[in-house]
Amino acid sequence: MGRIGLSCLLPASWHFSISPVGCPRILNTNLRQIIVISLLAAAVSLLYFSVVIIRNKYGRLSKDKKFQRYLARVTDVEATDTNNPNVNYGIVVDCGSSGSRIFVYCWPRHNGNPHDLLDIRQMRDKNRKPVVMKIKPGISEFATSPEKVSDYISPLLNFAAEHVPRAKHKETPLYILCTAGMRILPESQQKAILEDLLTDIPVHFDFLFSDSHAEVISGKQEGVYAWIGINFVLGRFEHIEDDDEAVVEVNIPGSESSEAILRKRTAGILDMGGVSTQIAYEVPKTVSFASSQQEEVAKNLLAEFNLGCDIHQTEHVYRVYVATFLGFGGNAARQRYEDRIFASTVQKNRLLGKQTGLTPDTPYLDPCLPLDIKDEIQQNGQTLYLRGTGDFDLCRETIQPFMNKTNETQTSLNGVYQPPIHFQNSEFYGFSEFYYCTEDVLRMGGDYDAAAFTRAAKDYCATKWSILRERFDRGLYASHADLHRLKYQCFKSAWMFEVFHRGFSFPVNYRSLKTALQVYDKEVQWTLGAILYRTRFLPLRDIQQETFRASHAHWRGFSFVYNHHLFSGCFLVVLLAILLYLLRLRRIHRRAPRSGSAATVWLEGGLPSQEIAGTL
Repeated sequence: MGRIGLSCLLPASWHFSISPVGCPRILNTNLRQIIVISLLAAAVSLLYFSVVIIRNKYGRLSKDKKFQRYLARVTDVEATDTNNPNVNYGIVVDCGSSGSRIFVYCWPRHNGNPHDLLDIRQMRDKNRKPVVMKIKPGISEFATSPEKVSDYISPLLNFAAEHVPRAKHKETPLYILCTAGMRILPESQQKAILEDLLTDIPVHFDFLFSDSHAEVISGKQEGVYAWIGINFVLGRFEHIEDDDEAVVEVNIPGSESSEAILRKRTAGILDMGGVSTQIAYEVPKTVSFASSQQEEVAKNLLAEFNLGCDIHQTEHVYRVYVATFLGFGGNAARQRYEDRIFASTVQKNRLLGKQTGLTPDTPYLDPCLPLDIKDEIQQNGQTLYLRGTGDFDLCRETIQPFMNKTNETQTSLNGVYQPPIHFQNSEFYGFSEFYYCTEDVLRMGGDYDAAAFTRAAKDYCATKWSILRERFDRGLYASHADLHRLKYQCFKSAWMFEVFHRGFSFPVNYRSLKTALQVYDKEVQWTLGAILYRTRFLPLRDIQQETFRASHAHWRGFSFVYNHHLFSGCFLVVLLAILLYLLRLRRIHRRAPRSGSAATVWLEGGLPSQEIAGTL
């Protein structure tokens, strides 16, 4: 009776035979083929579904872990585990014009992938509150007594020392970064203040504090740090994972001849404070200049930097435009406007013999104040009386000259160079006055719609002041909106609109501006961007210390199961070996005499003689 023998490169103890009892011999060949093909198909199907299921499982786990890590960054409110030896810390002191604030940040050990950034977040105390402290006055107040600066800043450092574990002090970097208040001081006074800090702080504290860790940063640096912080919280420095994510083609600075790469689209920021307005956004494409003078100006406005830990890797190289415009904040703009109308009205009265604005009965009609509101301007002992007419369109027209636009191409406020923005593939966040103008009174914060905003602003301006006061008394506006906001909401709405659309040249149908006070319910400080940028090389330390662990984790991440290409190649090699072996058996069976014994066939097949008896 015919038998089918299967070895398939298995150990001798696994050899077996199948005897198709009851089947005519003429069907044996087909039956052999059917059984072999069925077994192979079953094996292939089993392995294929195993690979698919395991890949899906590990793929989901990988995405879930990354999502959970990202979600933790933006929503984490748990107390920082100070007992965890793998948690690292960093400290940034923001020395502003009105006071100084200290921020303590923390991050887990780097994952060993040089393409990933540190997962930095703000430290929280045992009560789950951010570890932040502020003192007054500003550090610039000690310009004439720099020897007192270290005593002034000691309470902040003592506060940080109490929260950072003592064992971590020597490896915790401390950065003292001074902004607006210090910038206006003479260089000699700046140097004296910084020298006192660099001399005294290492004596009393063990933090990692070198000469480069205390400095006066420029407005450009501050803008870059703010841009980094916002985009870090938004997750725009992560790798592309989903097909529906917004991406942008980028020409890496310094390698313009190379092909453009695709990466996540970053968000631009607009910040209008009381005194100044700032804009910052990535310039993904190589820019051209209308003149050599414009190119020189652009060098001071464009920042190129690498956020990655390896300077040879260009994955995190960014080119960012940052411009700050003093006098273009909401309050400063209103002051400039009032100075202009006061001077022009006094001059007209003198030339034409009029009395406009000199008495409450003959007020100057201000289109930028709500209807029928009364206000006054006092300068040099003189008073100019105003009455609002609430004409939003006329207000916009009146303040347009304050933009100081020029006829040159690629310019914005004050004729300052501004590289082109790809409006169809961009996103901006508007902070401070951009949010207050849209939300506090008009209740339209969030996604910006120019047409809807204009209608709401017109209605507000044209509403009588008595009605606005009544609504205010009834609590219909935001809780932090006060009478000052109500009085100048009409002007600031027009100013914000003109700065955004005429000054920065955003089209009126632009729908990718989000006005916000916070990102993911958190106020994002520029200090987050500062610590991220200044600690960008720290992952190299972890990578070098964990070389074996990192390489082991790398191999595990690309195992036979996860790396389906390598697994499939090995599987095909094994399958080919099985098929060759079966073809060999087929040739042996064809050469064997039909009348020969089965033992002879098995001997030619290479089965040891001692197993023949058992098989037969």
